[in-house]
Amino acid sequence: MKIGTPKEIADGEARVAMTPASARDLQKLGFECCVESGAGEKAGFSDAAYEEAGVEILKTAAALWKAADVIAKVRQPTETELKRLTKSKTLISFFNPGGNEDGLELAKSKGATVIAMEMVPRISRAQKMDALSSMANIAGYRAVIEAGNNFGRFFTGQITAAGKVPPAKVLVVGAGVAGLAAIGTSTSLGAVTYAFDVRPEVAEQVESMGAEFVYLDFEEEQQDGAATGGYAAVSSPEFREAQLAKFRELAPEVDIVITTALIPNREAPKLWLADMVAAMKRGSVIVDLAAERGGNVEGTVMDEKVVTDNGVTIIGYTDFPSRMAAQSSTLYATNIRHMMTDLTPAKDGQIVHDMEDDVIRGSTVTHAGEITFPPPPPKIQAIAAQKKPDAPKELTAEEKRAQEVAAFKQQTKNQVTLLAVGGALLLAVGLVAPASFMQHFIVFVLAVFVGFQVIWGVSHSLHTPLMAVTNAISSIIILGALMQIGSGSFLVILLSALSVFMAGINIFGGFLVTRRMLAMFQKS
Repeated sequence: MKIGTPKEIADGEARVAMTPASARDLQKLGFECCVESGAGEKAGFSDAAYEEAGVEILKTAAALWKAADVIAKVRQPTETELKRLTKSKTLISFFNPGGNEDGLELAKSKGATVIAMEMVPRISRAQKMDALSSMANIAGYRAVIEAGNNFGRFFTGQITAAGKVPPAKVLVVGAGVAGLAAIGTSTSLGAVTYAFDVRPEVAEQVESMGAEFVYLDFEEEQQDGAATGGYAAVSSPEFREAQLAKFRELAPEVDIVITTALIPNREAPKLWLADMVAAMKRGSVIVDLAAERGGNVEGTVMDEKVVTDNGVTIIGYTDFPSRMAAQSSTLYATNIRHMMTDLTPAKDGQIVHDMEDDVIRGSTVTHAGEITFPPPPPKIQAIAAQKKPDAPKELTAEEKRAQEVAAFKQQTKNQVTLLAVGGALLLAVGLVAPASFMQHFIVFVLAVFVGFQVIWGVSHSLHTPLMAVTNAISSIIILGALMQIGSGSFLVILLSALSVFMAGINIFGGFLVTRRMLAMFQKS
């Protein structure tokens, strides 16, 4: 089978769904690859680069749609493009099935199979195909870069001979994929970064990236959005009022605001109102990543940059991924390649469309002359959506005390039994062994006993650092063994050699484990 990628015809779209690198990987799956001439030019991939990768160059879109069995593209296909589909063709693209009924009906009438990349289920196994997250990651990064381009000062604070420069203060509203990418970029540039999200479980992620999570003084339990496909749940009116009050408090302090609250096929919630924009300092910048659905900010104009009367710049661009076309195309083409890997289990260039597979079924919107959107819920449910186990029964003080006493008695009984058995064995050995042997043997037994008690009491999390300490003990063992190797007794020589061998393994192993542990905390 042949997989092809046409040139994107949407205004301003610079991305391409196949790169020379992804084409090589697709060929390993048994596919022939082709692209329309000039498809990758805006993303920095020339026709010559494709030819070098073994990709056939076709001059026109019509020729490509006719020759390819699988068409991979970026933007939602137009009516003209959908009319070129046939029963034997598969289209992989962003499709917006929730808001594209005419497109679904047309694809159904053609009998074609359509895979919508935005419908890839958000489960662990499908992360490598999650094109929405790939593009949101780039949008979050680019939003910070765009804000910096329009912000008249440094992000990081500086102390210079000319005076002290305070760091910029950045507020990121929404800590999804785009929000986390914006947070990471902002903190890496040295800005003081704040983040807000209605899902409390993301607070640790935000703080681990060096930002400060904005908490609300609100009594009602915040809704958990982890069970809603990774998006935030709708908040109560009371929660919204508390949220807006906090934003009004922050508005005069922050220099840059990046809003990311957007759920597909829904109007974006208004989070940053006109009075908050008016309260911001002159020269401040707002980047609204929800501009395509009306925006989170009052005053946002889709695909435009506006400056308010008080000097605040509001950026409503919707093509952030396309502004980084080379990176976006690389990630998106990789998502497509992973999807094709799942569709081609035998790596023979033949698609096996398994509708029992959660990922394939979830992302397929038309198949075999039928509309298969919306998909059923995935069989693998999110962890957050699973029913929590019942809490253990609370014990009374008397019951706790009784358990502790029983445990102590059992522990004492076990220790007495071990001591009795060990004493009996030691006595039996003493009846036949010479006194000189017994003197050393008793010291050995006591050392083993004390060492066992010491090691057994160490927390598991400290075992790796403890290896460095045991190296010193092993060195003492090696020195003692070396002193005994010159003995005239074969048994003593054998035992000394074994001691050197085993202690040496412990030392080298300890160094290796400790080195790996330290490497975990070193930046690459």
